[in-house]
Amino acid sequence: MTAKPPFDELVRDHGAQVWRVCRAVLGSVDADDAWSETFLAGLRAYPDLPAGADHGAWLATIAYRKAIDAARARSRQATPTPDRDDRISTLGQPGTGPDDELAQAVRSLPDKQRLAVTLHYLADLPYAQVAAQLGGTPEAARRAASDGLRTLRKRLANPTPGGQA
Repeated sequence: MTAKPPFDELVRDHGAQVWRVCRAVLGSVDADDAWSETFLAGLRAYPDLPAGADHGAWLATIAYRKAIDAARARSRQATPTPDRDDRISTLGQPGTGPDDELAQAVRSLPDKQRLAVTLHYLADLPYAQVAAQLGGTPEAARRAASDGLRTLRKRLANPTPGGQA
Protein backbone atom coordinates (compact mmCIF):
# COMPACT_ATOMS: atom_id res chain seq x y z
CA MET A 1 0.00 0.00 0.00
CA THR A 2 1.37 3.38 -0.95
CA ALA A 3 1.26 6.41 1.27
CA LYS A 4 -1.05 9.26 0.39
CA PRO A 5 0.66 12.37 -0.99
CA PRO A 6 0.47 15.62 0.96
CA PHE A 7 -2.74 17.50 0.25
CA ASP A 8 -0.91 20.48 -1.26
CA GLU A 9 0.30 18.15 -4.03
CA LEU A 10 -3.32 17.36 -4.86
CA VAL A 11 -4.09 21.06 -5.10
CA ARG A 12 -1.12 21.60 -7.41
CA ASP A 13 -1.79 18.51 -9.56
CA HIS A 14 -5.58 18.80 -9.84
CA GLY A 15 -6.32 22.50 -9.27
CA ALA A 16 -6.78 23.34 -12.95
CA GLN A 17 -9.02 20.32 -13.51
CA VAL A 18 -11.21 21.28 -10.55
CA TRP A 19 -11.44 24.88 -11.79
CA ARG A 20 -12.54 23.71 -15.27
CA VAL A 21 -15.34 21.65 -13.71
CA CYS A 22 -16.49 24.57 -11.54
CA ARG A 23 -16.37 27.00 -14.47
CA ALA A 24 -18.34 24.66 -16.72
CA VAL A 25 -21.17 24.55 -14.21
CA LEU A 26 -21.10 28.10 -12.83
CA GLY A 27 -19.25 30.36 -15.23
CA SER A 28 -16.05 32.22 -14.47
CA VAL A 29 -17.55 34.61 -11.90
CA ASP A 30 -18.50 32.00 -9.28
CA ALA A 31 -15.97 29.30 -10.20
CA ASP A 32 -13.30 30.58 -7.81
CA ASP A 33 -15.57 30.22 -4.79
CA ALA A 34 -16.60 26.69 -5.77
CA TRP A 35 -12.93 25.83 -6.37
CA SER A 36 -12.08 26.96 -2.84
CA GLU A 37 -15.05 25.11 -1.36
CA THR A 38 -13.97 21.95 -3.20
CA PHE A 39 -10.51 21.95 -1.68
CA LEU A 40 -11.81 22.87 1.79
CA ALA A 41 -14.20 19.93 1.68
CA GLY A 42 -11.46 17.72 0.25
CA LEU A 43 -9.05 18.71 3.00
CA ARG A 44 -11.63 17.76 5.64
CA ALA A 45 -12.34 14.38 4.01
CA TYR A 46 -8.77 13.57 2.95
CA PRO A 47 -7.74 11.72 6.13
CA ASP A 48 -10.53 9.16 5.53
CA LEU A 49 -9.76 8.68 1.82
CA PRO A 50 -8.20 5.29 1.02
CA ALA A 51 -4.53 5.51 -0.06
CA GLY A 52 -5.20 3.95 -3.48
CA ALA A 53 -8.11 6.25 -4.40
CA ASP A 54 -8.19 8.15 -7.70
CA HIS A 55 -7.59 11.66 -6.44
CA GLY A 56 -8.59 13.37 -9.70
CA ALA A 57 -11.94 11.61 -9.88
CA TRP A 58 -12.56 12.20 -6.18
CA LEU A 59 -11.86 15.94 -6.48
CA ALA A 60 -13.82 16.28 -9.73
CA THR A 61 -16.84 14.73 -8.02
CA ILE A 62 -16.55 17.11 -5.08
CA ALA A 63 -16.11 20.05 -7.48
CA TYR A 64 -19.19 19.15 -9.49
CA ARG A 65 -21.30 18.81 -6.34
CA LYS A 66 -20.02 22.08 -4.86
CA ALA A 67 -20.70 23.88 -8.14
CA ILE A 68 -24.24 22.47 -8.33
CA ASP A 69 -24.83 23.53 -4.70
CA ALA A 70 -23.63 27.05 -5.54
CA ALA A 71 -25.83 27.20 -8.64
CA ARG A 72 -28.85 26.12 -6.61
CA ALA A 73 -28.11 28.66 -3.90
CA ARG A 74 -27.71 31.41 -6.50
CA SER A 75 -31.04 30.52 -8.11
CA ARG A 76 -32.79 31.02 -4.77
CA GLN A 77 -31.35 34.51 -4.26
CA ALA A 78 -33.08 37.69 -5.29
CA THR A 79 -31.58 39.34 -8.34
CA PRO A 80 -31.15 43.10 -8.00
CA THR A 81 -31.99 45.11 -11.07
CA PRO A 82 -29.79 48.12 -11.80
CA ASP A 83 -31.11 51.46 -12.96
CA ARG A 84 -31.30 51.52 -16.73
CA ASP A 85 -28.28 53.21 -18.27
CA ASP A 86 -27.72 52.68 -21.98
CA ARG A 87 -24.24 54.14 -21.77
CA ILE A 88 -22.76 51.29 -19.67
CA SER A 89 -20.03 49.35 -21.46
CA THR A 90 -20.08 45.56 -21.43
CA LEU A 91 -16.30 45.23 -21.88
CA GLY A 92 -14.85 42.88 -19.28
CA GLN A 93 -18.23 41.87 -17.89
CA PRO A 94 -19.22 38.19 -17.62
CA GLY A 95 -21.38 37.03 -20.49
CA THR A 96 -19.68 39.16 -23.12
CA GLY A 97 -16.53 37.21 -24.01
CA PRO A 98 -16.07 34.49 -26.63
CA ASP A 99 -15.71 31.72 -24.00
CA ASP A 100 -18.85 32.82 -22.19
CA GLU A 101 -21.02 31.69 -25.11
CA LEU A 102 -19.55 28.19 -24.87
CA ALA A 103 -19.84 28.13 -21.08
CA GLN A 104 -23.50 29.20 -21.31
CA ALA A 105 -24.17 26.54 -23.94
CA VAL A 106 -22.65 23.86 -21.68
CA ARG A 107 -24.72 25.06 -18.71
CA SER A 108 -27.89 24.88 -20.83
CA LEU A 109 -27.44 21.18 -21.65
CA PRO A 110 -29.71 18.62 -19.96
CA ASP A 111 -28.27 17.42 -16.64
CA LYS A 112 -26.87 14.07 -17.81
CA GLN A 113 -25.30 15.55 -20.92
CA ARG A 114 -23.82 18.48 -18.99
CA LEU A 115 -22.38 16.14 -16.35
CA ALA A 116 -20.99 13.72 -18.97
CA VAL A 117 -19.39 16.51 -21.02
CA THR A 118 -18.02 18.25 -17.93
CA LEU A 119 -16.56 15.17 -16.27
CA HIS A 120 -15.17 13.54 -19.42
CA TYR A 121 -13.90 16.50 -21.42
CA LEU A 122 -13.11 19.06 -18.72
CA ALA A 123 -12.18 16.82 -15.78
CA ASP A 124 -10.58 14.23 -18.11
CA LEU A 125 -12.30 11.30 -16.41
CA PRO A 126 -12.75 8.00 -18.27
CA TYR A 127 -16.29 7.00 -19.20
CA ALA A 128 -16.33 4.31 -16.49
CA GLN A 129 -15.97 6.98 -13.81
CA VAL A 130 -18.42 9.28 -15.54
CA ALA A 131 -20.88 6.36 -15.59
CA ALA A 132 -20.43 5.91 -11.84
CA GLN A 133 -21.54 9.54 -11.37
CA LEU A 134 -24.43 9.25 -13.82
CA GLY A 135 -25.59 5.95 -12.38
CA GLY A 136 -25.37 3.99 -15.63
CA THR A 137 -23.00 2.15 -17.93
CA PRO A 138 -19.87 3.50 -19.61
CA GLU A 139 -21.68 3.17 -22.94
CA ALA A 140 -24.54 5.34 -21.67
CA ALA A 141 -22.02 7.89 -20.37
CA ARG A 142 -20.29 7.92 -23.76
CA ARG A 143 -23.67 8.42 -25.47
CA ALA A 144 -24.64 11.26 -23.12
CA ALA A 145 -21.33 13.01 -23.81
CA SER A 146 -21.73 12.47 -27.55
CA ASP A 147 -25.27 13.83 -27.49
CA GLY A 148 -24.07 16.83 -25.46
CA LEU A 149 -21.29 17.59 -27.96
CA ARG A 150 -23.69 17.31 -30.87
CA THR A 151 -26.07 19.74 -29.18
CA LEU A 152 -23.21 22.15 -28.44
CA ARG A 153 -22.02 22.04 -32.04
CA LYS A 154 -25.52 22.81 -33.31
CA ARG A 155 -26.06 25.67 -30.87
CA LEU A 156 -22.69 27.25 -31.51
CA ALA A 157 -22.86 26.81 -35.29
CA ASN A 158 -26.37 28.25 -35.54
CA PRO A 159 -26.86 30.59 -32.57
CA THR A 160 -30.38 31.85 -32.09
CA PRO A 161 -31.90 34.03 -29.39
CA GLY A 162 -32.26 32.01 -26.22
CA GLY A 163 -29.54 29.52 -27.27
CA GLN A 164 -31.92 26.98 -28.80
CA ALA A 165 -30.92 25.33 -32.06
